[in-house]
Amino acid sequence: MRRVLLTTISLLAFTAVAAVAADLPRQMPAKAPAMVPVGYNWTGFYLGINGGYGWGRSSWDAFGTSTDVSGGMVGLTAGYNWQAMGSPWVFGLEGDIDWTNIKGSFVNAICTTGCQTQNNWIGTVRGRVGYAWDRVMPYITGGLAVGDIEATQVGLAGVHDTNVGWTAGVGIEAALAGNWTAKLEYLHIDLGHVNCGVVACAPATSVGFHTDQVRAGVNYRF
Repeated sequence: MRRVLLTTISLLAFTAVAAVAADLPRQMPAKAPAMVPVGYNWTGFYLGINGGYGWGRSSWDAFGTSTDVSGGMVGLTAGYNWQAMGSPWVFGLEGDIDWTNIKGSFVNAICTTGCQTQNNWIGTVRGRVGYAWDRVMPYITGGLAVGDIEATQVGLAGVHDTNVGWTAGVGIEAALAGNWTAKLEYLHIDLGHVNCGVVACAPATSVGFHTDQVRAGVNYRF
């Protein structure tokens, strides 16, 4: 009788433990580690094209006036960016050369036959400092500008010189599919003055030229 009682108690205890174990929550399967996307890195050499529109002023000091200038442009771009791993700051050097058709003319009591200022090409070499939000990078830029100033007075020889000046501006660039990027930027360019002597202009005068430009571009990163 005692043996039967012990056996019964053991069976009841085992049944209770099994029931409790069945009610316990099962352990969740281990999750695969989350995929962390790799941030875009701007480091590398690039080539591209750009185009846009420029407007500004040209002063003719001895003629007591200045004229509005404006026109389009298109050209080539080359540059290099460097971005340290884990840093949003991007440092770069960029150069471009553009064909331009920025010009303006006037007639007044001194220049009765008509005077014109024209810029036919502009090149820049600029540093860039950008702050990248992954695939989008606003930046500031500035450096050297080189271009021609052509000042003509109808009936006289006029002058056509190459001048060195400065440029500064801001822009934003975004990474597209693959190795392509696109940018939009504003530049102020000042090429200074050229002297149009007494044989070329009457009277002899200093002719200045500066322009503001809005340009869009597409680059390919290598």
